[in-house]
Amino acid sequence: MKEALFYKKLKNKLVQCELCPHNCVIKPGERGKCRVRENQEGKLIALTYGKLATAAIDPIEKKPLYHFHPGEKAFSIATEGCNLACPFCQNHTLSQKPEEGFPVFGEIVTPRDIVDKAEETGCKIIAYTYSEPTIAYEFWLDTMKEAKKRGLLNVWVTNGFINPKPLTLLLPYLDAANIDLKGFSEEAYSMMGGKLKPVLETIKLIHDKVHIEITTLIIPEFNEQDVQDIGKFIANLNPKIPWHISRFFPHYKLKRKDPTPLEIMRKVEKTAHATGVKHIYLGNMGINHKS
Repeated sequence: MKEALFYKKLKNKLVQCELCPHNCVIKPGERGKCRVRENQEGKLIALTYGKLATAAIDPIEKKPLYHFHPGEKAFSIATEGCNLACPFCQNHTLSQKPEEGFPVFGEIVTPRDIVDKAEETGCKIIAYTYSEPTIAYEFWLDTMKEAKKRGLLNVWVTNGFINPKPLTLLLPYLDAANIDLKGFSEEAYSMMGGKLKPVLETIKLIHDKVHIEITTLIIPEFNEQDVQDIGKFIANLNPKIPWHISRFFPHYKLKRKDPTPLEIMRKVEKTAHATGVKHIYLGNMGINHKS
């Protein structure tokens, strides 16, 4: 545990977290929407600090990042928690923990321990992934600084739901990001407990500063109609930004009968190409499909 960055103290020992656009006002003894930042006697404490929930070695393409050091291995790490509540989350057993009031789970490690392990396993890249890296900001920022000292690369796989000031602070240590652009309407994002505009602002802020790729999970009747708007947004920033369009399979609370039909994926692919985005990849199709 560590005192959090980016918060302000209010009257009566209330605090306001300023890490993400929720800007939670938190009473003593309570936590923000992420469930891992807690008001302890008027101080905001990052409960994730030093608690590593999982670690694995993945190909960088699994993040997915197809245009960033292809063929390299990524030492992939995560803590518990997320600042969104997507009903279709593919990592809900990690991201939607801890439950309210329960302690944060994780092996006790230091940033140096993590970088040591990455080097021992021959990984040149550390990927902050699986859950939302924003909510472990202090832990990951220190880890990223240590990684940079030793010549390792840092990659975030993120929902992009972060405020501009903390994002700007970590950019000197960030080399690449895959940002999950889940839809293109405030209605869609409200279903996930978030807002669209801050995610778009994140993409705008970093697209010309670090390597980025974007992922959109296609869910029938939820966001398939947003593909044209998403594509136009990407193409307007830079048509060479890789765009991963993934097929939804029933998961977590969104237990539809079937995965997204292949015919919808082909239709979406055609629409995406028409927007002018140059590098489009279909995911979860059973084959590694490149457009």
